[in-house]
Amino acid sequence: MPDLLLELFSEEIPARMQDRASADLKRLVTQGLVDAGITYEAAAAFATPRRLALSVTGLLAASPALREERKGPRVDAPEQALAGFLRATGLAREQLEIRDDKKGQTYFAVIEKPGRAAGEVAAEVIEATIRNFPWPKSMRWGAGSLRWVRPLHSILCILSDAAGVENVALEVDGIKAGDTTEGHRFMGGGRFAVTSFDDYAARLKRNHVILDAEDRAAMIEADARNLAFAQGMDLVEDAGLLAEVAGLVEWPVVLMGDIAPDFFGLPAKVLQTSMKAHQKFFSVRNPKTGGIEKFITVANRETADHGATILAGNRKVLFARLSDARFFWENDLRTVRAVGLEGMGQGLADVTFHNKLGSQADRVKRIEALAREIAPLVGAAPDLAAEAARIAKADLQSEMVAEFPELQGLMGMYYAREAYHNDGVPEACAEHYAPLGPNDNVPSAPVSVAVALADKIDTLTGFWAIDEKPTGSKDPFALRRAALGVIRLVLANQVRAGLVHTIAEARNNCDANDLLAFLHDRLKVHLKDQGIRHDVIDACLAMPGNDDLTLLVNRATALAAFLKTDDGENLLQGYKRANNILAQAEARDGVSYEGAPEVRFAEDATETALFGALDAAEPAIAAYLEAEDFAAAMAAMAALRAPIDAFFEAVQINADNQIVRRNRLCLLNRIREVMGQAAQFSAIEG
Repeated sequence: MPDLLLELFSEEIPARMQDRASADLKRLVTQGLVDAGITYEAAAAFATPRRLALSVTGLLAASPALREERKGPRVDAPEQALAGFLRATGLAREQLEIRDDKKGQTYFAVIEKPGRAAGEVAAEVIEATIRNFPWPKSMRWGAGSLRWVRPLHSILCILSDAAGVENVALEVDGIKAGDTTEGHRFMGGGRFAVTSFDDYAARLKRNHVILDAEDRAAMIEADARNLAFAQGMDLVEDAGLLAEVAGLVEWPVVLMGDIAPDFFGLPAKVLQTSMKAHQKFFSVRNPKTGGIEKFITVANRETADHGATILAGNRKVLFARLSDARFFWENDLRTVRAVGLEGMGQGLADVTFHNKLGSQADRVKRIEALAREIAPLVGAAPDLAAEAARIAKADLQSEMVAEFPELQGLMGMYYAREAYHNDGVPEACAEHYAPLGPNDNVPSAPVSVAVALADKIDTLTGFWAIDEKPTGSKDPFALRRAALGVIRLVLANQVRAGLVHTIAEARNNCDANDLLAFLHDRLKVHLKDQGIRHDVIDACLAMPGNDDLTLLVNRATALAAFLKTDDGENLLQGYKRANNILAQAEARDGVSYEGAPEVRFAEDATETALFGALDAAEPAIAAYLEAEDFAAAMAAMAALRAPIDAFFEAVQINADNQIVRRNRLCLLNRIREVMGQAAQFSAIEG
């Protein structure tokens, strides 16, 4: 069984595209092979700045021969029917067979497809993959028609097995596939031939190319940590930057340099952001001072002076960049000290948030009013929440945020402290955007929670009011993210609030019920990731107070846990049996069996026992639900399982005696009502 090795060698591929490109290469080639009948054992894709590579092992040497029979029209069918059948099969009339069928003589087509060699199939699949590769952006060069992310220079494509190596006969826009590649742009030794994937990876390494991006990242991280540790420093972790830098180099050489003391007064995040955004440098922290005092850079080559020239050049560029950052910082501080953060934010009146929703200043006023209303619900002082809301967006007018938008909020915190705001107000400036994603931390400080909720609820109600809702995969205003943010803030802080009232307070021309339904949909997605099924949530949504998300989730959590027990599962089946019998009887009889059943009409001991069990369970369940002790309510309901099972085992509901039958149907309705105090069990799948 041969192994396939493919390499597409080009000019530098942007780091942000490499992971997706290697995955696409693997998917397209392997799927194409399988569709053509060539199965395989394993496949792995790799990317470096100048190459995409794919190794597919254990290929079938050839696709299997296929024989297919297709039944066609009857012999006496119209000519048009026969012509259509011939087109579909690709055969001529004389190639068809006539066979006796139960409906008469009928044409049959026997289509035989011989097997094809793996190399022939691979050539077709790879050419189609190259010509139709889904790059986010691509280019043409020279006189050819091929589009690639950067000019494609060579294709390595071989099949290898114990018998030897076979070049795959492939040519794309004048680039003929072969068995050679080249190593590092500067430290490689020219082109070389390979005979297998292992040979390929080993020869690349000898030519200063680490093929696997994970290996390059691990080398960078280990070397960076060691350099920092050797000088008593700590490397500031940044997984995103690590992945990006691993995509910029084929042979990582880690170097550490000093930051000029002139910049030690800048906030650590400003230093980190400036170095990351402009230079792709890692930050190195002095654990004694907590300040960023050194940087790590990753070169793509070894040098005779061990990187001294590279570091010298980097320091010059870094000095200029950090000088700019210091200039912005000092200018912003002068503004804050002169007019305060509210003064800095006055320009927001000239910044349009949305043409139907006014300016950013209009939005700040709405958030301030709403934060004041929300504050008591989260344990915050209303005046502090309003104060934080007034200044939370002011840093959008700062020079630092204009240069580094990713620092919005954080700079607001720094400036708020400089303006002598306290009592949680500065922290609220930094945290009111959170949580930004499903893995982002959720604020817990009361003032931060109040402003964060107000910010997100204003966004949702505003766009709902102007009918700019998400549709399908389109969500240009990130309203799904805002909804998830509201949900996580409420649940993480156990906020007890009726969202319908809160939505109405935020904007009276917003359809509160429609927005609540949207929040419920996002809640289902959120809880599904935590193992709570959508039908369990639906069963709780049908209950009163479903706009109190904390109450709703506490109920759903208890119900989900209950249904995982034997008592819960069997009681659910008992409920469904009672509900089905009752629904059928009501449909057949045209009446409702909602009357109170009477124990005096009970004819069986199990029937009498069920009356007693329901009499005991109903007030107990109601009391536990009133106290919002849902786990205890479910436990009280579990006591119904045995008497309900025994009742169904011993009693025929549709008795001949109509008084007994009606009484038993009313008893089934009582089962439904007693259990229905806790959840709408009919919404739960069987």
